[in-house]
Amino acid sequence: MPNFGQYAATVGAGVRIVVERKLSRFECVMNPGRRAVWPVLCWTFTTLLSVPLLSILWSVTKDSEGVWQHLSETVLGDYIANTLVLAVGVGSGTALIGVSTAWIVTNCRFPLSRIFRWALLLPLAIPTYLSAYALTDLFQFSGPAQTWFRELSGCERGDYWFPEVRSLPGAITILTFGLYPYVYLAASTGFSSQSASVTEASRTLGTGSWARFFRLALPLARPAIFAGLVLVVMETLAEFGAVDYCAVDTFSTGIYRTWISRGSHTAASQLSACLVGIAGFVFLSEMMSRQSARFHHSTQRTRMAEPVVLGNARGCFATIFCLAPICIGFLLPVGRFIVLTISGGDSRATELLAGLVTNSLLVASLAVIVTVFSGLVLACIRRATRSRATRTAVQVAGMGYAIPGSVIAIGALGPIWYLEGRVLEFTEQFTNSDPGLFLSGTLVAVLLGYLVRFLAVPLNVIGAGFARIPPAMDSSARTLGSSRIGVLARVHLPLLRGSLVSAALLVFVDVLKELPATLILRPFDFDTLAVRVYHLASDERLAEASTPALAIVVAGLIPVVLLTRMMDDHRTATGSASATGRRQ
Repeated sequence: MPNFGQYAATVGAGVRIVVERKLSRFECVMNPGRRAVWPVLCWTFTTLLSVPLLSILWSVTKDSEGVWQHLSETVLGDYIANTLVLAVGVGSGTALIGVSTAWIVTNCRFPLSRIFRWALLLPLAIPTYLSAYALTDLFQFSGPAQTWFRELSGCERGDYWFPEVRSLPGAITILTFGLYPYVYLAASTGFSSQSASVTEASRTLGTGSWARFFRLALPLARPAIFAGLVLVVMETLAEFGAVDYCAVDTFSTGIYRTWISRGSHTAASQLSACLVGIAGFVFLSEMMSRQSARFHHSTQRTRMAEPVVLGNARGCFATIFCLAPICIGFLLPVGRFIVLTISGGDSRATELLAGLVTNSLLVASLAVIVTVFSGLVLACIRRATRSRATRTAVQVAGMGYAIPGSVIAIGALGPIWYLEGRVLEFTEQFTNSDPGLFLSGTLVAVLLGYLVRFLAVPLNVIGAGFARIPPAMDSSARTLGSSRIGVLARVHLPLLRGSLVSAALLVFVDVLKELPATLILRPFDFDTLAVRVYHLASDERLAEASTPALAIVVAGLIPVVLLTRMMDDHRTATGSASATGRRQ
């Protein structure tokens, strides 16, 4: 006989839940301001983050006192030409290396192929400006490479030709071997997700291997490859240290020189506006490409193609082909820094290393706290509401990653100076005191630049973590009486622990490697590892810069390890799905 009391209690609880939901909806209808609070908060925060960019755009209307006219008559044409040639050259080179190595490693088996899966990501661990310092020192006229060549061949200066590293082709080569892992990672993901049935169908129709690659595999992986190329172009436009050391005049170097050498913030902002226009065009092209094309499988049971085992000659060629970019992009620069540290290291530089590490850890830790907390709040708001305005605001807040660090730094200085000026006027009028520069030249300005630049990293990583949490868990927790804060603390945060740690590590390493924003916004006499290496390399004191450079490389290995684990998880999940499909 059923328990009538238990049945009545269950029905009563269900009725209570329905009534509470109806009352909650009624309250929202009667109080429209409550529904609008999240979009208002998001857009307020987004507007604050957009102030540096808005300042850059506003500078176009200002008078630079003849500096802009002088730049346009002398070096602006070189800035435009070199920037475009650099972007096209690096994009083409990274596409060639990244796509070819991804295809070989994904679809072939040869000696060391399993090691190359993660080893091809190693150049990501070393910033491109460090590669420029090391490779230039290695291959310049007085470097060991040409010195050994002259000793072995007996040639003298002028008797032979050797490519000039400090040139536009040299900068393209250095950036290509430093940035190709972006395309490799995207292309390998696209190739590994393709079904074997497509390949088998093409073979049945008599299609050759080259035709299958160009007509089938490459078009199917095009969205992923294009996304990787966009990242490469963005990094190329934002690059400062490498192109500055290679003596190539681009927008990024021109912005810094106009601000530091000429002291014209307005002209530097106007140059930044040009660079923002180029970056915006690339960013919009990537968004339009994603919206206009859809490439997906018609079934969840995707059977992956079996890799082709290469013979001795072809396997040896594949091994050398995959080993070359690793050597140029990682092993040679790191090896050069190790040799300089052991043989020519400066004891005073080693003594200063503790202070540099302390400053770097301090600013990176503060940046992690600010950016990860902001990303968590915005990701929570995006999950808690279905408002299109709120989601748009969150997306706009994360667009700073597409803007070069030098542009963000120059854009942040204008509003900071304006605010300091208004506060100074107020205090002088009412309190007869001078508060001084309480924002510019402090860590507050540096953290603001980092927040705008790197907010997209925790926002995307935490958002991906939220996507793996079913909404039903939120509903169940709210049904049991938990508030939104309680759901976040008891349900979301434990499940997001891995995403939060990954976001914190990625931001930490990005801040350690960031050069132009730190160089412009840092307090006086406040050097980080990146800033110290830049100054020492600019003074041709690379032996003293080798120790802090190696410290940056060691920190840069962290995201490589994370990416390797992600690739292994993706490959394991794909293999499991393939095995399940075969059993069914």
